[in-house]
Amino acid sequence: MNEKRIQEVIEIEKKADEIFNKAVAEAERLPQQAEQEAKALIESARLQAEKEAQALLANAQTKDETEKILNQAEETTHKNATLAKHNFERSTTYVISRVVGRG
Repeated sequence: MNEKRIQEVIEIEKKADEIFNKAVAEAERLPQQAEQEAKALIESARLQAEKEAQALLANAQTKDETEKILNQAEETTHKNATLAKHNFERSTTYVISRVVGRG
């Protein structure tokens, strides 16, 4: 019986060694896996941030371009209004002169 118990203890010790070795291997693997996952998360966040930055820049450029076009349109409208006013005054003076008989 003693021999049987000794064999059981030896088998239990072998299983315990296997479990211990697996646990050690897992413990060594986990930090590497965590580091790889962290690097992947950082890279993903970097790419997302780049996309958002590009979108913001594109939007800012669009706003700048829109503002530039609006400013040019306002300037052109102002010039045209000034020119129209001047031409209206000239044409009014001309018509009055013709009606009065000076022209």
